[in-house]
Amino acid sequence: MDEEIIKQKNLDKRYIRMACIWAENSYCKRRQVGALIVKDKMIISDGYNGTPSGFENICEDENNVTKPYVLHAEANAITKIARSSNSSDGATLYVTAAPCIECAKLIIQAGIKRVVYSSHYRLEEGIELLKRAEIEVLFIPIEENNKEE
Repeated sequence: MDEEIIKQKNLDKRYIRMACIWAENSYCKRRQVGALIVKDKMIISDGYNGTPSGFENICEDENNVTKPYVLHAEANAITKIARSSNSSDGATLYVTAAPCIECAKLIIQAGIKRVVYSSHYRLEEGIELLKRAEIEVLFIPIEENNKEE
């Protein structure tokens, strides 16, 4: 395997491990998701699933159903970019769960060119939309994250 490919794969594994650690910041009980946006080997944004700024940090209602206004990790990371001087054009998004269709639309519009994720989502339409938009999509299972080439 080409040395550059091995280097990139190892970087991908490190960043996805970091996204897994970042997910621990989420107050959501059902599922904690973390996301990092990386450009030129620099983390330019991060996010985890949770409620909007100023809301109580409770993601589920009394029936353990996720509240409709909870933001996904990808949406949080992308909207942070919008409030900064950074650009996500050509960046890679590392996220612990496969993006849903709504997040896939945001990823496309943000100019992100690669998505690396470590667990499947029950619906595949987000991944299908990313591929249709010619965004490189890479799945690295969580158990593979600790192994380097």
